[in-house]
Order: sequence, then structure tokens, then C-alpha cells
Amino acid sequence: MKTIRVGIMSKEEFKQRTIDIAKGLYVPKANEPKIWFESMKSMAQILSNENQALLKTILDNKPKSLKELEDLTGRAKSNLSRTLKTLERYGIVELHKSNNALVVNVKATHFQVEFGFEAA
Repeated sequence: MKTIRVGIMSKEEFKQRTIDIAKGLYVPKANEPKIWFESMKSMAQILSNENQALLKTILDNKPKSLKELEDLTGRAKSNLSRTLKTLERYGIVELHKSNNALVVNVKATHFQVEFGFEAA
């Protein structure tokens, strides 16, 4: 499976980075994270133990629908849907329709975290 590089950067730093990229002042390196979190806390919420268990359930059972995943996990459909859409936004899963059912594919099983501090 794919390893996703994630980074931790404050909202202000990320905003400035985006502006610099748009102005052509900064070109991201190929090995830089593509997914950025505002804090370790926000990353921990997305990659929580509960969400890791959900990803493992999907990998192990390959459910053919959201209903099947709901049965496997015991989680409410609304909760699953919200969680999966969030994970999709971060590129961790992919959602697609198949035979009128929503199917989930796990895109990443490993994560490398990058963050650092710069002197003022």
C-alpha cells in the first residue's frame, strides 16, 4: 500500500506558503508532504485509533457497500459517511459508486509525519 507524507504547519504558515506558491516565489519539492495538518492534535483526530480500526476493517473485509461496512463496524451510517468523507478529503480513502452502492478503497496504510521548528 501507499505511504502518505503528512506535514504539520500552522494555519498562518500554510496560508503564506500557498500565497508564495501562487506567486511563483516557492516551488514545492517532490518529496514534500501533500497533506498538511494545522497541529498534532488535528492529525491525531483524523488518524485516531477508531479511524485506524475502520481502515483495517475495510482492508480486511473489503465491504461492497456502506451498509456492509455499517454492519461490520456497528457504526451508524451517518457517522461512517462523515468520517469517510473526511478521510477522502485527506487522500486516505477513495469513495466510488458501484452497482448503486458506495464502495470504499483504502489508498494509504502508512504515514510519515514531517514537522520542524525554525529560529525566529
